Amino acid sequence: MSLPVLDNDTALIVLDVQKAIDDPRWNSKNNPGYADVIAKLLSEFRARNLPVIHVRHEEANPASSFYVDGPGQPFKDEALPIDGETVIAKQQNCAFVGTSLEKHLHDHGIKRLIFTGVVIHNSMDVTIRMAHCLGFENWLVLDATTAIDVTDANGKTFAAQDVFDLYAAVLASEYCSLTQSSDVISALS
Repeated sequence: MSLPVLDNDTALIVLDVQKAIDDPRWNSKNNPGYADVIAKLLSEFRARNLPVIHVRHEEANPASSFYVDGPGQPFKDEALPIDGETVIAKQQNCAFVGTSLEKHLHDHGIKRLIFTGVVIHNSMDVTIRMAHCLGFENWLVLDATTAIDVTDANGKTFAAQDVFDLYAAVLASEYCSLTQSSDVISALS
């Protein structure tokens, strides 16, 4: 499936692109250039005056790099919101739980979501699944997201690229379509 022409019923979702993701515990990223890709997509959406929604994770746990009062809370420079762009704060991994995101999307006639951000196997996964359940058309921009190594309860480590590939495959099996930033930019023209 290829992207249709993108217009005002489409929003770019920038999920959890905060300084927290630069904490050393997140260093095993399979796609370290994801934030630069997001910056490029932001520029393209802004040039066309299309909706952009930034989601910020405000974690209550002080041990989290996303702790609400911690140094990781600000947005990364590549993904700073500008005046007029929507910012949604979330306390759970899913951007729809306990937030105004769904209402905002419906109120603005947004039906198609272009997902970018971090990480594919956590907030991205649960938010895309929920968006699907709520009836939105979802697209995941593969070069605008990332994964990290995951270690299971038995101490076995799964490489970030393997985690990324598995989650992308599972999401694409039912919950979203996969795309690249170049395809998104082409669909904006």
